[in-house]
Amino acid sequence: MPAHHSPNVRTLLSWPKYRLEFPAISQLPMSKTEMDRLGWDSCDIIIVTGDAYVDHPSFGMAVIGRTLEAQGFRVGVISQPDWKSAADFRSLGKPNLFFGVTSGNMDSMVNHYTSERRIRSDDAYTPDGVAGKRPDRSVTVYAQRCREAFKGVPVIIGSIEASLRRIAHYDYWSDTVKRSVLPDSKADMLVFGNAERQIIEIAHRLANCESIKTMTDIRGTAFMRREIPSGWSEIDSTEIDIPGALIEHTNPYAMENSSGSATCTKGSDSDQINEVRIPIAHLKLNRAATVIRLPSYEAVKADPVLYAHASRLMHLETNPGNARALIQQHGTRDVWLNPPAIPLVTEEMDSVFDLPYSRTPHTSYGNARIPAYEMIKHSVNIMRGCFGGCTFCSITEHEGRIIQSRSENSIIREIENIRDKTPGFAGSISDLGGPTANMYRLACKSAEIEAACRRPSCVFPGICKNLNTDHTPLIHLYRRARSIRGIKRIFIASGLRYDLAVESPEYIEELATHHVGGYLKIAPEHTEKDTLSKMMKPGVESFVRFRKMFEQASKKAGKKQYLIPYFIAAHPGCTDEDMLNLALWLKANRFKPDQVQAFLPSPMATASAMYYSGKNPLRKIRKNSESVFTPKRKKQRDLHKTLLRYHDPKNWNLLRDALKKMGRTDLIGNGPECLVPPPGRNARMNLRSQRHQPLRKNRRKKRQ
Repeated sequence: MPAHHSPNVRTLLSWPKYRLEFPAISQLPMSKTEMDRLGWDSCDIIIVTGDAYVDHPSFGMAVIGRTLEAQGFRVGVISQPDWKSAADFRSLGKPNLFFGVTSGNMDSMVNHYTSERRIRSDDAYTPDGVAGKRPDRSVTVYAQRCREAFKGVPVIIGSIEASLRRIAHYDYWSDTVKRSVLPDSKADMLVFGNAERQIIEIAHRLANCESIKTMTDIRGTAFMRREIPSGWSEIDSTEIDIPGALIEHTNPYAMENSSGSATCTKGSDSDQINEVRIPIAHLKLNRAATVIRLPSYEAVKADPVLYAHASRLMHLETNPGNARALIQQHGTRDVWLNPPAIPLVTEEMDSVFDLPYSRTPHTSYGNARIPAYEMIKHSVNIMRGCFGGCTFCSITEHEGRIIQSRSENSIIREIENIRDKTPGFAGSISDLGGPTANMYRLACKSAEIEAACRRPSCVFPGICKNLNTDHTPLIHLYRRARSIRGIKRIFIASGLRYDLAVESPEYIEELATHHVGGYLKIAPEHTEKDTLSKMMKPGVESFVRFRKMFEQASKKAGKKQYLIPYFIAAHPGCTDEDMLNLALWLKANRFKPDQVQAFLPSPMATASAMYYSGKNPLRKIRKNSESVFTPKRKKQRDLHKTLLRYHDPKNWNLLRDALKKMGRTDLIGNGPECLVPPPGRNARMNLRSQRHQPLRKNRRKKRQ
């Protein structure tokens, strides 16, 4: 984590309050009646969200709302409005400064649909879990209704849904490439990543009567533009990474070769790509005033190889220390993406999490149960970001790979507030974590190396020699938290990076002795090297090593504790043989997964680019570069999921047929080396014997 800011970065704490005499309130208002009680005639900012309003630091709308409130702004919340008209969007009146639009903590499409595109029957972020309270693609719909409600009021979109759709992206649900959410939503600006730094600056500049159209210099934002401003240098992305032509057409995003710049050439008939040299002049360009032109929306929609190329370039420009601005043409205008925002330092993180959250749902919900809140109400977020870089995950694209950690004192204060103020608290903290359980205070050993690094992961294919893996601060935090009066147990529920944990035997012992409630979830995801390489996950040997250390530590503590491993089926690069090998490994290690998931291509993820393009963006993209096989057909995806549940008798007929087609009838039988029993009486006997096997960890966990 950076020890200090760049000289030109303004901290969250340096802005003068917009209103000096503005005491914090118990909850942000959601109605005119509440505004009247507060003596407000209007709101400065109105946040529109697809989630129920829960005033808790695990909910994005609460964090942004409270952060703006601390700056002296009057903030109102419109939660889960009826989007079929603009009426609900007028319920709090016209905001003085802007509408802030968020889909909520989840992407609305992931919230609505399973990985098989089936509609989900509930919504954990809605009172009583009722489904259907938000539209598909909520950010787009809400932003359009805000525009209808009050013309001329700036509309700023954010949240993970906007972050992952900031450029042209593959949309799994329509099976096509869609435009950036910015032009479709008709918003004035898109804020990506954790947005405190950007949104505070936007609010203060609007309050000082600056037009939203002139705010083109704020990091972590995107907006529409018609031309490159003077003083900027433009580089064609083909001069950095040459994709090669997939179909015969003119390069749709080539620049005029008027200044000696090299241009991309088409591949020859033998598929050989002519190399292009980057002009020496480009090496001398001012990075702060250089923009990289990605292939246009129209180009990446027509050409999957260009899509993979654009995805690769976008991911290469995500380090706040060296990222350049990006531009992508959409019709007659360009989507302009500034470099990511500078991560928050510890003092700023503390200021955000120390705000006076009530830690409860809004009182208007009465006794309604909000499932997501029930799950996290006694949890504490200790950090942000993830440097793992897993290709199927959206955390890095949204929060970045630089870890932003809170101070120990701030975390202890929050635990004490939970103890003293949360209704029904019985002494157990459900989690001390974040995107990853054990990346607290881990960072590059050198700020200079970190600022120059372009690796997508600090731990793949192995742990970087420049990464500090010392778990001592986390161990000290655990011990201090356990010693707080009134705290009986502290559990660790966030996903654990076992490849980091094995670097600290003391941490594993601390974890197993004090912070595991019988089961610890962990995500090896797969066992086969080719598939794991497409995921950017470590080899299964690292998991085996962690399992041994965890079991030894649990035995030393006198506890019977088990790992609950999670695996992904039908991931890009995964063949039927890979899944079969995984199933055999599961059986040999006596793991019987109860709940399994198939790969879901989320917008902008590297694995989604593999899924759509059939290419590997982890390497330079060429027409004849490495192809990535992906199981897309429903029958094959179902088979991969079924192999994970090899132990379920309902799946045995399907598995027998598949094993016959794969030429692996040797795996059908009653022997210990077999995957499924033969049909008939022997199968029934096998089933009866399985019912008496003691290892049913996942099923017991589910009942709890």
